[in-house]
Amino acid sequence: MDQQPGERQYRLLFPAFGSLIFCVLYLVAAYRYPGGSQLDTQSIGFSWTQNYWCNLLSETAINGLPNKSRPVAMIAMIVLAITLIYFWYFFPVQAGFRKPARILIQASGAAAMLTGLFMSGEWHDMIINLASLFGLIAIAGTFAGLYKLKWTILLWFGILNLLLVGLNNYLYYIVDLRYYLPLVQKITFFSFLLWISIISIGMYRRSIT
Repeated sequence: MDQQPGERQYRLLFPAFGSLIFCVLYLVAAYRYPGGSQLDTQSIGFSWTQNYWCNLLSETAINGLPNKSRPVAMIAMIVLAITLIYFWYFFPVQAGFRKPARILIQASGAAAMLTGLFMSGEWHDMIINLASLFGLIAIAGTFAGLYKLKWTILLWFGILNLLLVGLNNYLYYIVDLRYYLPLVQKITFFSFLLWISIISIGMYRRSIT
């Protein structure tokens, strides 16, 4: 049977659904977190203004109790990795990149997410830096694709996310301002996933017109 226009294009929405699933799992993991933060080691539960995503991935919570959030957080990390690998596989194809550029974006996106899966270990900072390097290449390719597609608003939205990443790094290295980092980290997280989701919806709508 012949394919109708737009048939089997729902796969382009997968990054949006994956992002939503990750957010739900994030909330579940946060609910299960026993407690403790860098500001108050004996606090109860997860604080959206004091705890980091990495706290949910640790084997032991900061307050010393076994971390019940870890299994859910690990599943969330796997979902996020699959989601973004999938996104960076299909986006350069939809944007019409030639094969060398397409492979570079696909490979760097996959490398960033696979590297990020190991961020909960003792090499946390090194893993984050390495994943960020690969991710920067993939994001640069995404910017180029958005420019190629003339999706100007999403290009500026992406630049806003890049500025938020820069703000995260700035706060991380300025001790006096690090109090604000956990909240900025979460804003950056969800803003980035919203950006990816909107691009995915845009790819789907473009594929059926």
